[in-house]
Amino acid sequence: MSDTMLSSKVFEYFASFRPSEGEILMTPADLMRAVVPVFPPSESNLIRDGYLRGERKPGELYCAPSEFFLLFDINNDGLISFKEYIFFVTLLSIPESRFSVAFKMFDIDNSGEIDRDEFKKVMALMRAQNRQGAQHRDGLRVGLKVSGSVENGGLVEYFFGKDGKARLQHDKFVQFMRDLHEEILKLEFAHYDYKSQGTISAKDFALSMVASADMNHLNRLLDRVDELNNKPHLRDIHITFEEFKNFAELRKRFQPFSLALFSYGEVNGLLTKKDFQRAASQVCGVPLNENVIEIIFHVFDTNHDGTLSSDEFVRVLQKRERDIAQPMEAGIFRFLSCCSNCTNKYSIGWLLS
Repeated sequence: MSDTMLSSKVFEYFASFRPSEGEILMTPADLMRAVVPVFPPSESNLIRDGYLRGERKPGELYCAPSEFFLLFDINNDGLISFKEYIFFVTLLSIPESRFSVAFKMFDIDNSGEIDRDEFKKVMALMRAQNRQGAQHRDGLRVGLKVSGSVENGGLVEYFFGKDGKARLQHDKFVQFMRDLHEEILKLEFAHYDYKSQGTISAKDFALSMVASADMNHLNRLLDRVDELNNKPHLRDIHITFEEFKNFAELRKRFQPFSLALFSYGEVNGLLTKKDFQRAASQVCGVPLNENVIEIIFHVFDTNHDGTLSSDEFVRVLQKRERDIAQPMEAGIFRFLSCCSNCTNKYSIGWLLS
């Protein structure tokens, strides 16, 4: 399936506003579900009360709606169009360094600010480099009557005012992007913090880690997650948001971290917990406490010898970051195409939750 068809299908799948005539639209909650791929929280009463894993509505999030996502609603009608969705996809795909380069190129007077037209040019350039965004010219797609430029997304008014005459500072946009990624992280954490305790269980942290695993390996990793129930010293661990955020930061620094893991593994052959912790801290500047590392090694120590299967772990990290940059690209429809690899234990609905 082409990227063009896939992102259109993802939009159609999650969009819940379906008038008899006219354009299919998303609510802000739909947008959240499309970009925060999750499994059902392990402490959900619905699971304990006899529901099979997977018998949940696709992509259902157990957390409060985010007002942050309302910024992508261009005309304040409470609904998000396909072109606004593509604008959002483009934003998520922009590495900070790449945007900074483009920003400075269009900042002709070197003031650290750009105007609305210059911002649209920057976003058009970023969209051209994004596989999903580039293949949707002006937000148009087959079968829907959509018009107008993608670069007229709802954030334009937020950044430049109703009259469009304000100017956008580079630092303000960078901070906005950081806040956007943290908001998505908070939504994911809140989903697993089913009882609003401010922490999530070891099992839910592990579920979050393996959610982006390749379908060929997912069942085996989920079995390892289930085995946490039989390990009291791991089962009773709870992860704070700060610890959850630190692990997400490590994912963002995938390249230097994976290089450190593989380089050390080539020299020594094995990766111990202390090696892993040192790579995170000294190479990436990310502190990981022993509880987080214990859970990581439980899931990815496939032969139970106390060392990390670094190749599989790195593949999961890489895929997760790619999926964030290309929201749901490897999500629901790739899941559907591969569902024949899954056992009854993890039904299609479970994978879509």
